[in-house]
Amino acid sequence: MSRTLLRHRRIWTGNPTSPWTDALLVEDGHVVAVGSDALGGDAGEVVDLPGALVMPGLHDAHIHTEWVARDLAEVDLREARSLEEALGLIRGHVASSPAGRPLSSGRWNSNRWSVPVQPDRHALDSVTGDRVAVLDSVDGHTVWANSLALQRAGITRGTPDPVGGEIVRDAGGEPTGILRESAQRLLDPLIEGPDAEPLRPLLERCQEWLLSVGLTSITDIDGEDARAAYLGMQQDGTLRLRVTKCVRDGDLELAVSEGRRSGEGDDRFRVGPVKFFSDGALGSHTAHMTEPYVGSIAGHETCGIAVTPYPVLLERIRICLEAGLDVITHAIGDEANRLVLDAFQAMREEGHHGLLRIEHAQHVRPVDIPRFRSLDVVASMQPSHCTADLELADDIIGPRRLASYAWRSFLDAGVRVAFGSDAPVEDPNPFLGLHAAVTRRRADGHPIGGWHPEERITLDEAVHAHTVVAHESVGRDDVGRLSPGQLADLVCVDRDIWELESTDPMAIRETQVLQTWVGGALAFEQD
Repeated sequence: MSRTLLRHRRIWTGNPTSPWTDALLVEDGHVVAVGSDALGGDAGEVVDLPGALVMPGLHDAHIHTEWVARDLAEVDLREARSLEEALGLIRGHVASSPAGRPLSSGRWNSNRWSVPVQPDRHALDSVTGDRVAVLDSVDGHTVWANSLALQRAGITRGTPDPVGGEIVRDAGGEPTGILRESAQRLLDPLIEGPDAEPLRPLLERCQEWLLSVGLTSITDIDGEDARAAYLGMQQDGTLRLRVTKCVRDGDLELAVSEGRRSGEGDDRFRVGPVKFFSDGALGSHTAHMTEPYVGSIAGHETCGIAVTPYPVLLERIRICLEAGLDVITHAIGDEANRLVLDAFQAMREEGHHGLLRIEHAQHVRPVDIPRFRSLDVVASMQPSHCTADLELADDIIGPRRLASYAWRSFLDAGVRVAFGSDAPVEDPNPFLGLHAAVTRRRADGHPIGGWHPEERITLDEAVHAHTVVAHESVGRDDVGRLSPGQLADLVCVDRDIWELESTDPMAIRETQVLQTWVGGALAFEQD
């Protein structure tokens, strides 16, 4: 097979012993030589790569691509700064969308509204007319439904709260239209029916976007519809990203019956771990904390929600590991992290050796950080959550002694840290995450010096978390560096982010991708 020589004056390899080179020789999708060895090899084609820098393609270790894809066709409420502004955006979307199509997604964030109160069904009724509306909060842990949605789902004042969820009620006991955590699932059939927009075309559009921001591989957290769409794209030869596809808790029995095993597949599509939830999210006041929140949107003192009771979580994890399926578990609050670590410790003591990850690990008791390393648990974290949540964390957690978004503390304790975005909760652009990890500052520069600056990490460490460790966290060691034997996944960008680290780190977030290569083939090129 012919070889391609890729040349550039500044290629960051990710190899700690020889981080920089000027040439890569690629054959059959793999790097076979670098530097002088590459330049001295036989090549059928020579390509001079564009831009100021070439680096390994980035892996998003935690992304919901079905959500991202569907959001592209739905109303976007992220920038709304009041209930009135949100209702105006919904009204405009209703006027321009096909009649009868349910309204979903939305990504509203009442914490950022001028009056930060939870909305209700009556407000939504005023702009949705005769169509079902089930709108997700920005963190995906609360939905805002209209009266028609509650009626169609059979949710009344007599409907009990499901385990691990809450149907919020007014002073008279009537549902307000706000449902948290597992209660959201009561509304799923209303937005997943025949009127929903087909997923595959939306995923193909999403794939183009992800490639355009430098992602060459992802760990997808969504469900069986996304799995089927990706398998179809793989069979048709249109899957250009590398996809590790997770299994949701509710689909565990299906995956076991089909004999799926984590790591099975090829270098383009692989079976991933099973995803569980221990708690909710900070913005919804459902992250499971040891101590109560400072104030409460629910009108009463709360420590959050244990979405999956500990005995159930323990048994579900055991089923996975016995079936050859790895496990990742969402835990944001300090109590949730402690409980998940307890469950993982029990599994290690039983002799299970599968890959274990905690997703988010946002607020952790300092005493629990060493347990990640001793139990060989990956901390799968999202740097942009820190810069998005810093004021919220100060407001509702207060000064209690916790390690919050503590990348430096985890790395110093020898814990493996993998980075992702949790898109669509945050933007999937990995350069926004790299910027957040290095600066701990928002786009406007606030706060000067960074929020809890002692937790900043170096750019080398941040890129390592977004490449090598992100891949390792799903059992891959064949991609993530630009060195012999590795898959030739790389991006060409318009600025040298390593120079910016010392001169203008705020500019890292403005990085533009000029080309993205997957397996030595050009997968995206900026117009």
